[in-house]
Order: sequence, then C-alpha cells, then structure tokens
Amino acid sequence: MGDIDLQIIDLARDLLITTIVVAGPILIVGLIVGVAVSLFQALTSVQEQTMSLVPKMLAVMVVTLLILAPALQLLTDFTSRVLDRLVDFGLS
Repeated sequence: MGDIDLQIIDLARDLLITTIVVAGPILIVGLIVGVAVSLFQALTSVQEQTMSLVPKMLAVMVVTLLILAPALQLLTDFTSRVLDRLVDFGLS
C-alpha cells in the first residue's frame, strides 16, 4: 500500500473514533433511559406512549447540552486535521 492509502485509512479511523466519542454518550444515555422506562412500564403495567418518549427525549437533550462544548471542540480539531491533510492529497 502506498503512503496515500495509509493516510486515508488513518483519516477514516480518526473519523470513526471521533464519531463514536461524540455520539456515544448520547446514545448510551438514550439506551439506559429507554430500558429503565420500559422496565418500569412492564412492572407497573402502565403502557402510556408519552411515558416512554418524554423521559428519553429529556435525557438526550440534557446530555447533548452538557457535552456540546467538548463535542464541538473535538469536531473542530478533527476538521482542522482533515483540512491540514488536503495538501498531502493534492487537493489544495
């Protein structure tokens, strides 16, 4: 494999890691709250649709607001790394 191929693979790996780090906490909180609400609904026989949607939505919104600044910093760093590598690929 050439040097450019290794750089593209490294860039793709960096993209996947950045995506997991940014989206992971939000998805994990949504999963945990969803399982907890489903367990509560199964135990109490309450099958209200809004009861499953509202807590999940609120939890995801709170976590998104809490990690917004660090996530934007990660995305900014990733974008600058991508733009720095454009010269290596001959696109700039």
